[in-house]
Amino acid sequence: MRKAFKAYDIRGIYNKDFNGNDVYKIGFFLPALLNAETVLIGYDVRESSPEILEYLCKGITDSGADVNVAGECTTPMIYWATAKFDYQASVMITASHNPANYNGLKISRGDALPVGFDSGLSELLELAENAEIIPATIPGIYSTFEFRKEYLEFLNHYNKDFSGLKIAVDCSNGMGSLLIRDLLGNSPHYIFEERDGSFPNHQPNPLEEENVADLKKLVIEKACDIGLIFDGDADRVMFVDENGRFIQPDMMIAVIAGYFADKGMTGKAIQDIRTSKSVTEYIESKGFEMHMWRVGRAYAALKLREIDGLFGGELAGHYYFRDFYFSDSAYVAALIVLAELKKFKDKGISLSEIIKSISQYYGTGEINFHIDKKVEAMEAINSAFMEEEKPVAYFDFDGYRIEFKDWWYNVRPSNTEPYLRFLAEARSPELLLAKKNKALEILHPYITEGDHGH
Repeated sequence: MRKAFKAYDIRGIYNKDFNGNDVYKIGFFLPALLNAETVLIGYDVRESSPEILEYLCKGITDSGADVNVAGECTTPMIYWATAKFDYQASVMITASHNPANYNGLKISRGDALPVGFDSGLSELLELAENAEIIPATIPGIYSTFEFRKEYLEFLNHYNKDFSGLKIAVDCSNGMGSLLIRDLLGNSPHYIFEERDGSFPNHQPNPLEEENVADLKKLVIEKACDIGLIFDGDADRVMFVDENGRFIQPDMMIAVIAGYFADKGMTGKAIQDIRTSKSVTEYIESKGFEMHMWRVGRAYAALKLREIDGLFGGELAGHYYFRDFYFSDSAYVAALIVLAELKKFKDKGISLSEIIKSISQYYGTGEINFHIDKKVEAMEAINSAFMEEEKPVAYFDFDGYRIEFKDWWYNVRPSNTEPYLRFLAEARSPELLLAKKNKALEILHPYITEGDHGH
């Protein structure tokens, strides 16, 4: 079970990394840990979700707390309902973008605040492994809770007239299809809409470009202005331009900034440590104050709340909104991006042209190296580059992000695997290539044999 407890959630291969008995224990100790009399539960379409739901509910009700089961949900639906209806605890049963044999639990406390390893999961693990289970004399009550109507009413505040836009949508056989026709109607071209937890068409991870191939093809075939693709639990959305090109997800943080700026709304926004400098500079030019913070909802949602930011985003395709209780919502992001695109299209400007106007840097994308001695490798990179040139900015959370006059890099260790991740950006392709080659040269001695970056 310990292996399934990650930095942001509990996740792994079901019946290998964790099992029903583990889920029962998690359910049993969760209400006391979060001081909750009732726990809200939603689940995705994975084949193991009904069984996990059963064990989880049994654990919670045996502890004496009640459960309200919301049925099949997107992950953001559960975040929203947790805060909106004042639950002190909620659980979404999902493994997000992982393959079909995975499942997991995303846990939130009151106000939809994320519970990560540093903020409650470590205590939960200790209790589940060591504490004695003494069922309550009066078990809790199981009931269902339906809030689809209220949720759609909220989302429809962002729903504009998109007529004239040609839209393609890939639901990845996941939860993205749950409300998408309620929001966009029948005019978009939809694929893989049937919810099927075996994910028969492609893995539900849009960050892997092979999973976006069908959407790219559809956009070209139908001459669409934009393609949208959701991950398995629909907390992330990514986009393809009218030429069938995948758009790096952090670029869309800048597009979202344009939406708020046009409404006369400014303030603070967040980005993660991997975000393109093009995005930062563009958003600051719109009058926002950018804050950089760590990767992952367990950090981003808390940071946005702490600074009372308006919105923010991550390279992985999560977009956070103050109006969404500082949580991430793929549907809200999609509706905002479509509203922006419609505005530009009316002026004859395409999505690729919008992105081109934002993008001022050339990037390597994130490169993964199989390295066991991650700390030593990071220090080697830092000392080599900082000897050459004085940095203009230096960030040391999530590894390091070190910025120089005309280029920057981020090097960070994976939390869960023996990988070191490197990315760099520069103002010219020549400078980028030179810096990338130097980084490869420095890292070469540390790379585990036969695996030289991918």
